[in-house]
Amino acid sequence: MPFSDATKNEYPAVNRLPWLVGALLVVAGLRLWRLAEAGPPDYDSAHNWQIVQALARGDFSQLFHHGSPGFYVLYAPVGLLTRSFLAFQTINALLGVAGLGLFAAWVARRAALTGLETAGLVLLAGTGLLLTFSGRDFTMASLNLVVYAGLLRSHFARLHRPTPHAWLRVVGWLAAGLCLDYKFLFTLPILVVLEVWQADGLWRRVWGRALLLLALPYIAFGVVGVAAGQPWYRWLGFYVRTVFPRAANVAGRQSTLHLDLGYYFRYLTQFESPLLLAGLAGAVWLVWRQWPGWRMARAQPLPLTWYLLVWAGCLLAGMSLLIKAPRGLLFAYLPLAALAVLSGRRLLPGWALAAALLAAGGVNVFRIQQAIYAPLPTQYPQVAAWLRQHGATKIASTVGQGLAPYLSKNQTLVVITDERQLAGLRAQGYQYVLLDGYWRVAGVARFDSLRRQPSVAAWSAPQLHQPLLFLEHSEFTGLSYDATLAASRAAAADSLPLRLYRLR
Repeated sequence: MPFSDATKNEYPAVNRLPWLVGALLVVAGLRLWRLAEAGPPDYDSAHNWQIVQALARGDFSQLFHHGSPGFYVLYAPVGLLTRSFLAFQTINALLGVAGLGLFAAWVARRAALTGLETAGLVLLAGTGLLLTFSGRDFTMASLNLVVYAGLLRSHFARLHRPTPHAWLRVVGWLAAGLCLDYKFLFTLPILVVLEVWQADGLWRRVWGRALLLLALPYIAFGVVGVAAGQPWYRWLGFYVRTVFPRAANVAGRQSTLHLDLGYYFRYLTQFESPLLLAGLAGAVWLVWRQWPGWRMARAQPLPLTWYLLVWAGCLLAGMSLLIKAPRGLLFAYLPLAALAVLSGRRLLPGWALAAALLAAGGVNVFRIQQAIYAPLPTQYPQVAAWLRQHGATKIASTVGQGLAPYLSKNQTLVVITDERQLAGLRAQGYQYVLLDGYWRVAGVARFDSLRRQPSVAAWSAPQLHQPLLFLEHSEFTGLSYDATLAASRAAAADSLPLRLYRLR
């Protein structure tokens, strides 16, 4: 049976919902476990929280930060109700689980997965280190998965039911994604590849309405931005500055291109389940076997395995051209997990696939324990408590903002990227500076004199030594895979990376 997702041993229709819900509850438990002890895992999470708080107060000055106005507007009502960072983390974590559920339910229905296979797909993807880490922060990643699942589902439906309405639904999901994160621009070349393969010319009938639909968010948010005193091109300008930065960032990285074909394969081999790459290889082999009938394939829509292979392959190839971080795999991760199940059910006996998925989930949970749970709890609440006890109201921090959610409303935190800024802050009445070990993660080594001074208090912070955290910042630092891990090992030699100094 060429170009089919069917297995050689078809199963009767079963109720997959209990399996799906049960697996999602397990993933939700992993995402929420000890979340109150975690705090913001990175700079962006804390900064996004600050932007939402400002937006809730009517300050729209950073509406287009990261090209994500929809994300901040969506969370602004939460900012009106609470200042708790944990509340934002929890909502975001559950949205990430919802995105996983939407994707898994779609794959299970289209490929007629059994209940056990459906649960295996959810657990393989949901217990992965990358998605667990990004599912416990406060960035766009979780919401991205919800919209991404909608985009994949709608475009697959468009390929099978080529109507103008179906095509416009795809554009609607794409427009929603671009409101949340500029990374949805990376889906455009893949959509073009699939449209060229389909070659039905449907886009010619709806291109005018599609462009208008894509333009609507830019027009609407542009009006809001102008009303708030920003130039009309502020959002589009972010794209230009991202592709062509005017100067190097504080870590010294300027280029946005960096060819490294091994980065993501090395990351997947070392930090994620081997089933992901095995599933990719299995899917390639199955497609290769069916390739002689490619002329027939051009006369019918792509089956699900082919469709997901195009997404995974294009994302891996395309992201290998750019500066790297594991987050570059965000959109590839779910297709890779699905390919592991879809190819596995074609190539392995049912018991072998079940055993492989169970073993993969167990290894993933072990890695989550070592990389995410073991370093807890964060010590930033203790730093904030010490500052309150000593009457500090103005504090500086080196690069990191992990302290911000734990300060009181009457306390001010400013982030510095160079110790030479301290003289001016001292004149402005700032009392303490926290030498936050996050400077090592971000690769901003401009605090040598400060480090040689005696501190008034110090705390451990094992979470600032984790290799995954460093790898997630290699996009910012521009360091290679090996150099990033070497920086992580060097940081681990500092047992007290949170040091507080009095500004005199």
